[in-house]
Amino acid sequence: MTSLPQNRTSKKLGLVIDLDVCVGCHACVISCKEWNTGGYGSALSDQNAYGADVSGTFLNRIHSFEVVPEGGQIIGEAGDARIVHFPKSCLHCEDAPCVTVCPTGASYKRSEDGIVLVDEDKCIGCGLCAWSCAYGAREMDLAAGVMKKCTLCVDRVYNETLEQEDRVPSCVRTCPVNARHFGDLGDPLSEVSLMVAERGGFDLMPEQNTRPTNKYLPPRPRTALSSVAPMIPLAENTDGARGFFSWLDKTLDKL
Repeated sequence: MTSLPQNRTSKKLGLVIDLDVCVGCHACVISCKEWNTGGYGSALSDQNAYGADVSGTFLNRIHSFEVVPEGGQIIGEAGDARIVHFPKSCLHCEDAPCVTVCPTGASYKRSEDGIVLVDEDKCIGCGLCAWSCAYGAREMDLAAGVMKKCTLCVDRVYNETLEQEDRVPSCVRTCPVNARHFGDLGDPLSEVSLMVAERGGFDLMPEQNTRPTNKYLPPRPRTALSSVAPMIPLAENTDGARGFFSWLDKTLDKL
């Protein structure tokens, strides 16, 4: 089995995802698929992509849930429920079980920045790492026969041929609403760490004791529309309507 690095630096690169901002557009999903197919390892394959039984390899997925936030904040007149879009990929855990169960050393955690990667040349496709991952963040590429996962776009982060603003994961660079943030979560004064502290960022499934590096920012409480905008009463009749509205009223009466 593989061991976690003993002499780690304090640097912990990871993502902070703002659940209040994410609109579930899937731009990060498509960007991730394209970048990792063209720029890392072998292509992320699809099987029968245009058939009835579609399957494929994606390193980042978005799940959408209808939830009632704590306190039951009301959104407009729609009741208590709200939609939360929840992006999920590898969380680059401090105590990553996917690493320690790997029989070949293919799955490993870097000591210099905490990123969890897969050496595809060593992977035998046994699937033990996928079984051990509490977050379902690993996917078997059926065409390549090896396990694949989010790399935090390590090939972008350290690529000095790219402009500085592009040296972030593809999903972060692509997000149109700035819901995804990247940085050193081991530095308490970094932008992402301050964001987590200010907004009460949380771990996904902390009871698993994997200590994920990636953090989520909770949705903010919503304010009922009726408390900020006056309700305009509907007209009881259309007497006195003129022009187009008069014609529309007469037309509807004939139906």
